[in-house]
Amino acid sequence: MLSKNKIKFINSIKKKKYRNQHQCFFVEGEKLVDELLNSDFKVIDLFATKEWIDENYGSLNNICAIEISDDELAKISSLSTPNKVFAIVEQKSISYNIDDVSENLSILLDNINDPGNLGTIIRIADWFGIKNIFCTNESVDVFNPKVVQSTMGAIFRTKVHYVDFAELLNEAKTFDDFNIYGTFLEGKNIYSEQLSQKGFIMMGSESHGISNKWKSFVSKKLFIPNYPIDTKTSESLNISTATAIVCSEFRRNVI
Repeated sequence: MLSKNKIKFINSIKKKKYRNQHQCFFVEGEKLVDELLNSDFKVIDLFATKEWIDENYGSLNNICAIEISDDELAKISSLSTPNKVFAIVEQKSISYNIDDVSENLSILLDNINDPGNLGTIIRIADWFGIKNIFCTNESVDVFNPKVVQSTMGAIFRTKVHYVDFAELLNEAKTFDDFNIYGTFLEGKNIYSEQLSQKGFIMMGSESHGISNKWKSFVSKKLFIPNYPIDTKTSESLNISTATAIVCSEFRRNVI
């Protein structure tokens, strides 16, 4: 049974302030918790219905699951239709190896505000084998419940870093044979460009694209053409859709 204090605590960490204060976040749903249990993230508490515990007892890895009712689950869930299981997870300190970054593709996200977009981009990065995602400090929090839900478990396999872009981009200037790619209306057709398997793929905010202060760092400007070219279509692509197209094109010739 959940105490009133526990319910209050869980609902408080739906806000970034309290997630940071307590250095934790939560995941819910069978798919996400299954991914969690197969990761190296530390589970602080796990709450589940009797049905879920009976079905998954053998995969709990010595984690004590606390049985709760459907009504109790509804009091802590952030979903419109609560699932069978809910976990509080310790935020993990995530670092990156700059030598590894200099030899691989990474995604740079400039002021991404929509939780669904960030979560989807994390899922895209996971699909295309891109391990590091760098975000400006103004971007939405990776542990936002909507971000976590949108990743569908990819959050446990990718590394999301919040960094000073100026410092990172200036350091990238010292890397050998390393490009910073970005999408622009005046860029070159991505389908006719030779793309490297190392570099930064910079994507801008949903509303304004790449910020003016970072544009000068972009060494290769790319453009995703509509079809047929130069015909009237939608004004722009959703940021996560554009990221999927760009990542797919980078990987197309190496599969």
